[in-house]
Amino acid sequence: MKFGKEFVTQMVPEWQQAYMDYDYLKSLLKEIQRFKQRHKPPPAATTPRSPRLSLYIAFSGLMSQSLHSQQPNSKSSTSPLDIESQAILVNSVRRDGSKSYQTTFLMAAEEGGMQELEYFRKVDDEFNKVDKFYRSKVDEVMKEAAVLNKQMDAFIAFRMKVENPQRLFDWSVEITRLASDVAASTAALAASTPHGISARRRAAMAMDLIEESGSNSQEEHSGDEEKDGTKTENAKTQEKKAESLRGARPSPLDILNHVTMNHKVETPVSTVKGFLNVPPQTELKFSRENLKKVEEQLKGAFIEFYRKLQLLKSYSFLNTLAFSKIMKKYDKITSRDTSKSYMNMVDNSYLGSSDEITKLMERVETTFIKYFSNSNRRKGMVVLRPKTKIERHRITFAMGCFAGCTAALTLTLILMVRAHSNKGKPQYMDTMFPLYGLFGFIFLHLLMYAGNIYFWRRFRVNYSFIFGFKQGTELGYREVLLLSFGLAVLALASVLANLDMEMDPKTKDYKALTELLPLFLVLLVVLILLCPFNLIYRSSRYFFLVCLFHCICAPLYKVTLPDFFLADQLTSQVQAIRSLQFYVCYYGWGDYKLRQNTCKSNDVFNTFTFIVACIPYWSRLLQCLRRLVEEKDPMQGYNGLKYFFAIVAVSMRTAYNLESLKNEVNWKILAGVFSIVAAIYGTYWDLVVDWGLLQRNSKNRWLRDKLLIPYKSVYFGAMVLNVLLRFAWLQTVLKFDVSFMHTQTMIAVVASLEIIRRGIWSFFRLENEHLNNVGKYRAFKSVPLPFNYDEDQRKHE
Repeated sequence: MKFGKEFVTQMVPEWQQAYMDYDYLKSLLKEIQRFKQRHKPPPAATTPRSPRLSLYIAFSGLMSQSLHSQQPNSKSSTSPLDIESQAILVNSVRRDGSKSYQTTFLMAAEEGGMQELEYFRKVDDEFNKVDKFYRSKVDEVMKEAAVLNKQMDAFIAFRMKVENPQRLFDWSVEITRLASDVAASTAALAASTPHGISARRRAAMAMDLIEESGSNSQEEHSGDEEKDGTKTENAKTQEKKAESLRGARPSPLDILNHVTMNHKVETPVSTVKGFLNVPPQTELKFSRENLKKVEEQLKGAFIEFYRKLQLLKSYSFLNTLAFSKIMKKYDKITSRDTSKSYMNMVDNSYLGSSDEITKLMERVETTFIKYFSNSNRRKGMVVLRPKTKIERHRITFAMGCFAGCTAALTLTLILMVRAHSNKGKPQYMDTMFPLYGLFGFIFLHLLMYAGNIYFWRRFRVNYSFIFGFKQGTELGYREVLLLSFGLAVLALASVLANLDMEMDPKTKDYKALTELLPLFLVLLVVLILLCPFNLIYRSSRYFFLVCLFHCICAPLYKVTLPDFFLADQLTSQVQAIRSLQFYVCYYGWGDYKLRQNTCKSNDVFNTFTFIVACIPYWSRLLQCLRRLVEEKDPMQGYNGLKYFFAIVAVSMRTAYNLESLKNEVNWKILAGVFSIVAAIYGTYWDLVVDWGLLQRNSKNRWLRDKLLIPYKSVYFGAMVLNVLLRFAWLQTVLKFDVSFMHTQTMIAVVASLEIIRRGIWSFFRLENEHLNNVGKYRAFKSVPLPFNYDEDQRKHE
């Protein structure tokens, strides 16, 4: 793979604008190369040399080499000719109070020199951009390191109080000794570090407070003391600093007196208490249960912090390598020798010479291994550095097998339906078709989700970060296809087994066991979903169940993107939810014994038909109201109004489809009017707000400024398709009669079109979210910390 493609694949997607623009600089080099080729001087005419002249040239070269060898003190490397042959000079300058680098191109007077001058200007701009971004991110992680250090102080004291309250004196001595060691190492580092960098490194060295011992830090800087020859003076200075730090630093018990518990993790109970203005319980309760919660929160914070450090280290390495590659390409094209001079500047810059991240990573590893993995380094590093997920061949093989079985069973089902007599077909469509239709809707939704994952990966949409999946546990499109085709095989096999079941001539009823096949299949899916063992992607199943529970309990939980994204998906699965309602009616009231459907004549069933259809929209409306109250964002109110119109429209259409109101013109008009309003409102919201399209002043007219898909026609096609599929509900009001389709088949087709529309919507919705993250360089999630310090709360106030 060429470096340019590898460079793109290794980028942090949300930081892609902060990386060196390798492709653009490469295009400038191609222009320089084309100019060189066009203005290349013709080769000089060669005249045959006489043998005597050739012999003279050969011996003159040998003589010149021997003369040089007789002058060992000659400084040929610093001759004026070498200095004059330099093409660039790189200097550091001050701009707006910050340090930047500027390259002076000394060959601008040559033919084509202006193009090369422009190239070096762009290279400097890119390097200054990269260096500035790296500095800002390092400053951020240093501040976070100081916060984590304070959290670890409180955690150690909290653990001492819970586990060994009688050993408080020993722990106090240990922390004081560690503080002394840190003071010594920080002082030695400051003496050997330029001003400015030392201040940031002192913040990083504070992480030594939570290391096992301070002997390592003393050994690291013992060499510096020997060089200076002032070991005694340094020891006295370190003792003074330790004493001052010992006096300024509170004892473990004093630390606990200045912290309170942080209750950012919301539950339904905390939400109700907040609504009733009940003050939260922030005092410290020293119990093992609370200690476990604190440990889990800090463990997650350290894992996320270490991931930031890894990405920053990768950012520095990749950009340094990119500048090396592009300068070598320049030298190759122009036959100059500039890469060495320029890369010396890069290596001496903050980007190339700073080692704060490396040192901080070592200290985080030491801390994490000691306090969160029982000093087991292998166990701790597995958690801190999870292995990259590997695409396994057995997943692809199993997915292919299930896909082939699905195709074969589908063909078999079509042939059997054609060969089957029409006797009993209406009864079968009214009863069994809605039962098995549930699996068809789920299969189609999984198929659309797998397609979305494939294209999200192809266009580098960081969907795992947006959804908040645990690193290494997110499902790829192969895994989702495996699940979807596996479900399809089970459903189709059940349909074939249940298709030709005949009625018992003696009892005039159907065999109960065979009629229970759909129910058994639903129970099997539910059992797999709730299985507590680490089988069939337990992490993903747990994530789905948590989000589903949050949707059901809205607005008692804080609304996150996975929660409202799933709620939006459920609004397109209304017919599948109604199928679950039909399961309860069909099997609960004993209709399955005679394969007949008496549900629609029951008032209770008709009442729940309204409720079930509105549940997803109602959940989404409550989520919008929760965000409106918390964020004070009026857009959430307008979004909630969209779901309110949808609730009214669905209720009107449901009422119009009841047997008792089918011929009522007034209900038909009301259903049509509210459905049109809801469809127009929803279409506008999809295109403008969720997708960020239809921007008149955009550089891509009627689209966004930034697009991931290079073909604009895809966006216009998606917009048109969204409008058409939005109005698929017209069939339920206008009652289009299709001779070759049963009523249940038409309902399934309309529901499938809505699922397809939602699948298309999902891709562009996440694309827009990803571009918002890119614009804000948002590549990390915020992790709540367990403790609040009094001084920090005063600062916020």
